[in-house]
Amino acid sequence: MSQSLSSECTPLKKEYDSCFNSWFEGYLEPAVANSKSPEVRAAYSKQKADEFNLKCGKIWEQYRTCVQVQQAVKEKGLDKLLQQAREENPLVDPIPPLPTQPSSK
Repeated sequence: MSQSLSSECTPLKKEYDSCFNSWFEGYLEPAVANSKSPEVRAAYSKQKADEFNLKCGKIWEQYRTCVQVQQAVKEKGLDKLLQQAREENPLVDPIPPLPTQPSSK
């Protein structure tokens, strides 16, 4: 885990990193088992997003606010880069995977 952009925010960043890593480890294992149908995947993804928000969402918001208040993002010129990236590559819902065809032997 690295230091925050703003040293005042490093304790919050470390707390968030720890929370995220713990949640993500739990997310990956069952994700493979739940990849059978688009409906099951969608329900699983929603459940895991809700779980993330419950466990780590508050810490993330506190860390994000800290970095913004400390002006670290602006001082390093990252605010313009972030805005440009959001404009060039907006987040969209993923394209659902194609149905799998039974293999023929």
